[in-house]
Amino acid sequence: MSETAASEMLKIRGLHAYYGKSHVLRGVDMDVPKGSVTALLGRNGVGRSTTAKAIMGEVAPKGDIWFKGKNISGLPSHAIAQLGLGYVPENRDVFPMMSVRDNLLLGIKDMRKALKWTIDDMLDMFPNLKSRADTPAGVLSGGEKQMLTICRTLMGDPDLIIIDEPTEGLAPKIVTQVGQLITEIAKAGVSILLVEQKLSIALKIAQHVYVMGHGEIVYHGSPEEFRKRDDIRREWLEV
Repeated sequence: MSETAASEMLKIRGLHAYYGKSHVLRGVDMDVPKGSVTALLGRNGVGRSTTAKAIMGEVAPKGDIWFKGKNISGLPSHAIAQLGLGYVPENRDVFPMMSVRDNLLLGIKDMRKALKWTIDDMLDMFPNLKSRADTPAGVLSGGEKQMLTICRTLMGDPDLIIIDEPTEGLAPKIVTQVGQLITEIAKAGVSILLVEQKLSIALKIAQHVYVMGHGEIVYHGSPEEFRKRDDIRREWLEV
């Protein structure tokens, strides 16, 4: 492996993925630097969530996926997670009959290991969860469930988190809170791959922007550079 590849937290080269005979990802190249928020933008159905699932081994990948210097392409999902890659899928699954506190406890991978994040840290980050720590998770609002799934993933002490569509269907106030939480996580040194459709939140908190169209990366640059590219926004993002 090259020194360049090792310098990235996540490095993807020539990633292809299929659903049956449908060729969804068509040679995706992408880098997620250490300690950064990297946004993957695009319309629905272009392959953004499939990219996340291929990285995590939930969809069979073809190509190279390097994480912390190790090629993880084709490894089972549990092995990828044990290496320090966290995943927050878009469906916001919680254990509805269990309390918020117990949901957080389930995120811990190794009880013998000193925790970088504690339950108190998580509850302090999001006061709405703190006030409902002993409430069954099933009665939480959509925004609270989103916060809980992010915090539960953090309890596993990941080096990188893939967060898929965290603001989908949320009220503007909760969108802002989700953005603040993601920013705090990044400040703590966790790298983030943010799969998002809302430009406002992505451009505010990301340092690197990728745009996907038809299973391929069609643009890569900084948020500042992207703001100057009306052509990219019109062709690949606007409905």
